[in-house]
Amino acid sequence: MKEEKEYLHLCRQQIEQLVNWGDSDSWGSEEYEELRAKIFEKTQVQLSISTLKRIWGKVRYQSFPAMVTLNALARYADYKSWRDFKLHHVLNHPISEALVTAINEAPLPALNKESVLRPLFSYSYKNLLGIAGLLIFCTVLFWGLSNKNSTRVSTFASRKLTDDLPNSVVFNFHISASDKDSIYIQQSWDPARREKISSNDSVHTSIYYHPGYFLAKLIVNDSIQKETAVFIKTKGWKGIIDKNPVPVYLSDKEIRHPGYMGVTGTLLAQKTGTVVFNDTWVKFSNVKEYEGIDARNFTLSARLRNTSALEQAVCRRTNIVILGKGKAIIIPLANIGCTADIGLLAGEKWITGKTTDMSAFGCDFGSFQDLRCEVKHKKITIYLNDKHIFSTSQEQDLKEIVGLRVEFEGAGEVKNIELETPGAKRYQEQFK
Repeated sequence: MKEEKEYLHLCRQQIEQLVNWGDSDSWGSEEYEELRAKIFEKTQVQLSISTLKRIWGKVRYQSFPAMVTLNALARYADYKSWRDFKLHHVLNHPISEALVTAINEAPLPALNKESVLRPLFSYSYKNLLGIAGLLIFCTVLFWGLSNKNSTRVSTFASRKLTDDLPNSVVFNFHISASDKDSIYIQQSWDPARREKISSNDSVHTSIYYHPGYFLAKLIVNDSIQKETAVFIKTKGWKGIIDKNPVPVYLSDKEIRHPGYMGVTGTLLAQKTGTVVFNDTWVKFSNVKEYEGIDARNFTLSARLRNTSALEQAVCRRTNIVILGKGKAIIIPLANIGCTADIGLLAGEKWITGKTTDMSAFGCDFGSFQDLRCEVKHKKITIYLNDKHIFSTSQEQDLKEIVGLRVEFEGAGEVKNIELETPGAKRYQEQFK
């Protein structure tokens, strides 16, 4: 454990050099919030501020950080994983990438008695000890690499048990691995949804309570071996109150109203047992294939509003989510005074209100808000009430649109929503 803490200290130092914010002893909550956003943007792993403060010694803790956290830190520091980070550093001395590659790829020389003995006799006792140490290190390194490469994954597939929610998914796999290998199934992007499995098993099951397109991953020793898609669809629009560990499902009668789809504050209070909805999210999802919609060229339009009173939800945050295969676009709205705490996801790029002026996403929810998102030529352009408020590049497209979701912190209403590829297909929903 002492050696692991030394590695963690070294990783912290490298991250501090990357962000270049000066002595970490002077960091406050704003720096840790910005670091959290930077790590998520680069790794798609959401670490909490409290976790980062524990790692940097701002908060006392007894246990060592989880492997998910260590991998995220290492990846942010430009390494493939925590294992890769440690491979490049032996006793806190960096090893060059060239040396790692040379050790891994260099052919073994042909040996004979003369070529081996002559050099040995020319070295001193200390030299021989050094050579012996290097040989031991290389042996251990080769053993580790060969042991890692000994893992074989021949099968990894998923099968849904129903076409409804909730949905149990059966994962079938076949792994040939060492007993020392750590094997997990990462069921979605959420780091909490990682379950350890044994190479002696061939089946693992899991319940999915939320719809979406998930890329489940089979991970051996922190390395992704195979992926399988888990596509949990809905039958039309589904309303869900987000709650752990089991959400609350809303019936069609509870979300369909004359002129809009949504949930009232009265119903939400009945379902949750509280009239304060801060951090209580209601999500309306329609997850399916949107055939004919070009994920590289489309327009999404929606008319909506958050109907929570300020006493119920201080910020009244609202999100429009466009789901793709493995990626998403998330467009936030909020009360004008809360835009510092919102963020926009553009495929794989996370843009946070902590480091970007997102005041244009602030709303007066006293009336319906008209939101429009246009995606064209690898660019995302957003309009609010017919006013251009934001543009950003889109490095990777969504591949295929497989779902729409509207999220309200508290109560909210959606009057209509439309998805269209110009000159091709149009999907339109008028809630009556």
